[in-house]
Amino acid sequence: MTRNDSPRSRPVPQAPHAPHPYVGMWVTADGFIRQELLPNGRYDEARGNRRSAYTGDYTVTGAHIDYVDDTGFTATGDVRGGVLYHEHLVLYREAEGEGNGDEGGDGRGDGDPARPGEAG
Repeated sequence: MTRNDSPRSRPVPQAPHAPHPYVGMWVTADGFIRQELLPNGRYDEARGNRRSAYTGDYTVTGAHIDYVDDTGFTATGDVRGGVLYHEHLVLYREAEGEGNGDEGGDGRGDGDPARPGEAG
C-alpha cells in the first residue's frame, strides 16, 4: 500500500470552547447599571430601563478589560476579587436567573450619569 492508498483520516470534531469566566451579567449594587459581557467579544450595557444604552467590543487580558463602544469611546475595567471595577463603577456578578432587566431608574433616562468628558 502506498502512502496515497492509505485510508483518509476524518477530522475529529472539537468540543466548543467554554466561554471566558467574565462572560455574563455584571450589575451595580442598586441594579441601575447592567453590563452584559457576551461570549462573542461584545458588550451591552443597560441603564435603568434604557436597554442597550451603550454597546461595543471588549477584550480581556488577564484581569483587565478594554472597552471600545460603537461610537469610539474607550474605557477600561479590572476584575479583582470577583468584582468588576469599570472606570468609576463597581459591578457585581449577577447569579444565573436573577434580574429581569428592569431594575433601577424611572425609565425616563434622565438619571443616566454622563460619561467622563461628556456634557451632563
